[in-house]
Amino acid sequence: MGISQINRLRQEDDWAAVQSILSFGVRIGIRTNRPELLHRLPDRFPPSWKPNAGSRIDRLFSLRVSEKKLRGRSGSYHELIEGQEAGVKARSLDEVLDAFEVRLKWYVAQMARRRVFVHAGVVGWNGQAIVIPGRSMSGKTSLVAELVRAGASYYSDEFAVLDLKGHVHPYPQRLEIRTDGSNRQEKYRIEDIGGIPGTKPVPVGLIAICQYRASARWRPARLSPGQAVLELLANTMPARRKPEVVIPTLRRAVSNVTILKGVRGEAGDVALNILKACEPRLSD
Repeated sequence: MGISQINRLRQEDDWAAVQSILSFGVRIGIRTNRPELLHRLPDRFPPSWKPNAGSRIDRLFSLRVSEKKLRGRSGSYHELIEGQEAGVKARSLDEVLDAFEVRLKWYVAQMARRRVFVHAGVVGWNGQAIVIPGRSMSGKTSLVAELVRAGASYYSDEFAVLDLKGHVHPYPQRLEIRTDGSNRQEKYRIEDIGGIPGTKPVPVGLIAICQYRASARWRPARLSPGQAVLELLANTMPARRKPEVVIPTLRRAVSNVTILKGVRGEAGDVALNILKACEPRLSD
């Protein structure tokens, strides 16, 4: 859906500042009643974003910071509006900004042109990608971190971004690692754990479908390419919206690839085994 000239957005209500970005071909508009808030937003944008020089946008996010009282209680409230729909209202500005970040990244993942986004952690190893499909709380970030510590390059802890050839592109957002005994996440630059980011698209060399179970030993079964496509489909963002693009892309991604599935124990115990499983294929 196109939205009219971006400079008109300032004229509605009391929006004081507007910004437009381009991410994977998706044009995003952001407006707020507090201009100083714009300086806090780039850390929440998808990786590799750039300013949008055009005048049209595909989605508008509105962030309203308020000092008013909510339901008679003390404290200010803040609001996120996505498109024309009410989004999130909370006293904590960080809570609203967290919701903005999640919704923005999900919208881009769903609407990206000529890209397929799969929920997965990704590292690079010997010129190919190791893809670890999984949703939030599946343990993929801890495994990605251990693979990076073992020498792999960092591509993503959230999405495997596939082009139409089935190659994986970098999506180098900060690692979101949960504190022990808590669901709270802290963000770390990959350099903070001694890693390096991947910089170019690479073909898939290994897909590791892992389910964490305490004290489990990694004894995976090998899957066929057809089974791998189904596993990836279950974690693909735009699968229902553009199946004519998603299915061929996933098939290209899994062709001539080692595909393993099994339960695993601690990430540090299985990381080296995954790297070793990738090497025979790469040395052929």
